[in-house]
Amino acid sequence: MIEVNGLTKRYGSATAVRDLTFTVRPGEVTGFLGPNGAGKTTTLRMLLGLVEPTSGTATVGGRAFRTHARGLREAGALLDAGDVHGGRTARAHLAVLARGNGIPRARVDELLGEVGLAAVAGRRIGGYSLGMRQRLGIATALLGDPPVLLFDEPLNGLDPEGVLWVRGLFRRLAAEGRTVFVSSHLMTEMEHTADRLVVIGRGELIAAEPLSAFAARSARTTVTVRTPDAAVLAPLLTGEGADVTAEGDLLDVSGLPAARIGELALRNGVPLHELTPVRASLEQAFMELTADRVDYLAGDPR
Repeated sequence: MIEVNGLTKRYGSATAVRDLTFTVRPGEVTGFLGPNGAGKTTTLRMLLGLVEPTSGTATVGGRAFRTHARGLREAGALLDAGDVHGGRTARAHLAVLARGNGIPRARVDELLGEVGLAAVAGRRIGGYSLGMRQRLGIATALLGDPPVLLFDEPLNGLDPEGVLWVRGLFRRLAAEGRTVFVSSHLMTEMEHTADRLVVIGRGELIAAEPLSAFAARSARTTVTVRTPDAAVLAPLLTGEGADVTAEGDLLDVSGLPAARIGELALRNGVPLHELTPVRASLEQAFMELTADRVDYLAGDPR
């Protein structure tokens, strides 16, 4: 389990993380979301003892991570796939870490096969692609067979096959009862993978709840309508204050519930071939709820 209580980090007059409190429980994949500069990486680094908090606590398995004698057996992490010695081979890199943590050498070859690097294990890491380095980083996190796993943007550089593999891996690790904490900016992947979310903005907690509950916070309700009389129905809906996008016989309607759309169609003799409420997406909810917590906007002259 990961527990964060009142965690704060200041750099001079700037506050990167402010009074964060949340828990990441075993048996679930928890996504860690926030706009660029929200403080996600700083939080992960404090969890792993790489950055000293200004105040508050961050524990792994009930203890500060740096107090664990053999850290890789307690928690595995991928923070930066490029943070490896390019002159070493993948096998040598893992072997050094295994030796320092009392992990059997056989575990190295087992993992190289699991992450798909067995055929290139003798090549120098400096010649690896980003996707290959990501796979090596995941192998490093798994090396000690730890109960807690942390990943920062683990899908960068992976091809579609690699993305599907990682998605399945995270689900399997959680099903085994491990604590899996994944920071990512890919909303579609979080929708496919995460059970719960921790969302921050400008270093402050916005939400810590099930993914479905967070997505349901979106104020935008969308209904898909299909009718042969789209040209008749569309102005009736806009007259009720709806936002309507038309494409042939298909209408995408937001701002009006399905029941009201059906009533208007019936009253005006408009036949409906489809009337489907569309579940609010994670991306919609994220954009709405973090809109005032974004430091870096495209097109911002700052």
